[in-house]
Amino acid sequence: MATTAGAAAAVLLLLLTATTTISLSSPILGLDSFLSQQSRLDPQATNDSFLSLPSHLRKTLFSATTHHRHLISSLQLSLSVSLHVILVGPSFPSDAPSLLSSFLSAVSSSDHFHVISPFSTDHRHLTKHSLHLDVSLSPPSLSSQVSDALRSQISNTPNSLRSSLISIPYAAVDNIIRQHFEKEKPHQEVYIYLLNLGPQSKSYAYNYGSGESSPAFTKCFGSLWTGKDRYLWVDLAAGPVDYGPALSGDGVLPRGEFHPLASLHGRPKSQKALLADFASLVYSAYQVLVVPSLRIPVPFENSLIVQFIHVHGDENMDSNGLDWQSIERTFMDEVNDGGLLLGDQSLRFKTYELRYADCAICSFAISRSTNSYTSRFLFDNYTLIVSEYLDSKRLHQILSDSAEEFRRLANIPEEDFGRVLPVYVFDLDHNALLLLDRYHQSVAFKDMVIAVRTRNTQTVSDYSCNGRHMFTQTRELERPLVGSILQSMWGVSPTHLSWSPRHNSTLVDYTWSVGQTPFGPFSETLSLSFVQKDAARRNILLTSLNYSLTSAIDVLESIAAHGGERNLLKHNRHVEFVQRWNLFKYKLDKAVSSLSHFDFEMALYFLRSSDHDLYAIHSLVYHASQEMEASLVCFKDPPFPWASFSGSVVVVFALFYVYTKRDKLFRNKRKQF
Repeated sequence: MATTAGAAAAVLLLLLTATTTISLSSPILGLDSFLSQQSRLDPQATNDSFLSLPSHLRKTLFSATTHHRHLISSLQLSLSVSLHVILVGPSFPSDAPSLLSSFLSAVSSSDHFHVISPFSTDHRHLTKHSLHLDVSLSPPSLSSQVSDALRSQISNTPNSLRSSLISIPYAAVDNIIRQHFEKEKPHQEVYIYLLNLGPQSKSYAYNYGSGESSPAFTKCFGSLWTGKDRYLWVDLAAGPVDYGPALSGDGVLPRGEFHPLASLHGRPKSQKALLADFASLVYSAYQVLVVPSLRIPVPFENSLIVQFIHVHGDENMDSNGLDWQSIERTFMDEVNDGGLLLGDQSLRFKTYELRYADCAICSFAISRSTNSYTSRFLFDNYTLIVSEYLDSKRLHQILSDSAEEFRRLANIPEEDFGRVLPVYVFDLDHNALLLLDRYHQSVAFKDMVIAVRTRNTQTVSDYSCNGRHMFTQTRELERPLVGSILQSMWGVSPTHLSWSPRHNSTLVDYTWSVGQTPFGPFSETLSLSFVQKDAARRNILLTSLNYSLTSAIDVLESIAAHGGERNLLKHNRHVEFVQRWNLFKYKLDKAVSSLSHFDFEMALYFLRSSDHDLYAIHSLVYHASQEMEASLVCFKDPPFPWASFSGSVVVVFALFYVYTKRDKLFRNKRKQF
């Protein structure tokens, strides 16, 4: 996190008093190959690589010094994220790539990563990110393939009785886009395909599941898709679609031409105006999907354990909508494919059951957390209806205070190490609807997940999609639980939330909340896209990197408090300090470079390896400060101020003389008659 004003002052003092820096501006010959060899020999970075460093590299590390004014700038690290935008369709003019690039260059700038967590006093990470953009036109073969597939689907799909849009399976287009992406084989870029294939014979949108909408079940059609690999596509000619809060609220997609997704469906615009809208859409995707905010800081732990604690009241409970194996399979499939986990991390799921009748603390928690609210409905006349809901914060407090009692009742063993995430699911026998905080089936906290369901099967939500209210299937908890576990265990933010430093608050935008995402009321899928998989690993590395930078600043503050490194560190310690610092900074640069190339494993190695150097630097400064001897400089007493003393004595005697002769000097001259 950013330092306080006092810390900044201390660092400024260090800049003014020190005479050498410890910052590297260019690669050191031989150091890359040495660290690469160490990463193969010791992939977990359990050993201190500095101890194995050849003498000539140590000399080079000590000689690579400049002035201290570069110290702070050397700790300002930035990830360069490559984004490749491909314009698909004959409607894009030849100068569209250059115009789109100019628009995006005008709005994009280096910005910090942010944390949404309300528990953070400072939402800004020390690490920055910057956009590296490449825009190109697609080959004509790709445009023709997508266009032919689209026309075929439209001609074979009958008109819908309930919507002005016909639904087309997203896979019809996604299969073609994915094949093109796999041919490109971009391991270090994110691809965004913007499709503009011109007007079609019917208005259409994409269906992300099977079946059609019904009066009791609304399916939300969209115009975009995020893949499991690092690509996404947006069909600008699809729709127009609108989804978000039904009446008002944050995140609503305005109807008509006022949203970039609907730019082609409004009044005719110039090419520059259209490309400006497309640029805002690309930049939104970059901010929300490619470099999303962290939900919470996530430290690295080797062992990750998810404990499903199912509190139910009926012995013959209905498992529909609460399939533990399905939730576990969603995560383990990604783990087996090389996603979600880093290094030697392991992920385990454990299931425990607890009968509501045997759990007095469960009954107490539910009763104490139950609140009520009133809603006004118009039947023959306006009627007030009282409904109940669970206060998630109060329920969380009770569960936290009673954790030991829950472990005893459910026979949950104590875990010796690792990060343990309890997932409490209250499966109640109530017939009435009961949600968390009135709207949520599941709520994520930094130390647990809480979910609830009753016998009530569905309710009308406060969201709408394409003019129809969305229905919440209250018995189905798999997707809400997957999203909550992602937030609590890996700090993955929902696709509709992001932190805005300009507003100093969390912004809500449902633009990217359709398709392949477990978040939001409009998605139907359990599967994860590259957005969630990359964010899960990146968040852990960013948290570790932020800790390293903050700890390094603490060292600088300590050195500044002792008068600078020249005064604090003797010759031998100063040499090792310079070498350690330069190696530490070099490893941080390599970690950031690996993050920029999505090489999360190498980034983890360099961060782990840099911890040894950071610890050694702290030890050097600590021991040097303990051994520092205080010195006392004696000054001669100043001469006695005889002149001022004599003047004071004269003034005092003068005043005393005047006082004693006051009768003669100030005698009243009365008239004589």
